[in-house]
Amino acid sequence: MDRLWAPWRGVYVGKEHGEECIFCEKLNAGAGKDQENYVLYRGDKVFVLLNIYPYNNGHLMVVPKRHLGDIEELTFDEMQELFAVTQRMVRVQRRAFNPDGFNIGINLGKVAGAGIPGHLHVHIVPRWGGDTNFMPVLSDVRVISEALEATYTKLKHALEME
Repeated sequence: MDRLWAPWRGVYVGKEHGEECIFCEKLNAGAGKDQENYVLYRGDKVFVLLNIYPYNNGHLMVVPKRHLGDIEELTFDEMQELFAVTQRMVRVQRRAFNPDGFNIGINLGKVAGAGIPGHLHVHIVPRWGGDTNFMPVLSDVRVISEALEATYTKLKHALEME
């Protein structure tokens, strides 16, 4: 078996989490820990954070503050803010990274690919022409060309320019 070494990811792999949902942990850590937790934005009903296991540079998640696992559980106000903030984050990513397109989606349930099935979230993945390569196909490995800290800084700056 061939190995691709990425020792910088050791900070995330195997990290112990408490009984609480990882989204709820980051939300409840407070605004003073937003940079450490890669939380970019806090709204009334939703918040935005970087995915620490990104599919591509700039992979964000828009998450309801209320712990719920199904889209049918959203109130009208939560649904409205969820989509309004999703739209805003697309605009922010365009300013920060100038991608050619986006994948935006919600995985409902473990069998649908939800890594955290108990807490609904919207993925926003910026895409560029030619951003796919042989690594995911042959090795089931993704190559991310920028550290999360640098991505966070770029997105935070673009958000502040709104």
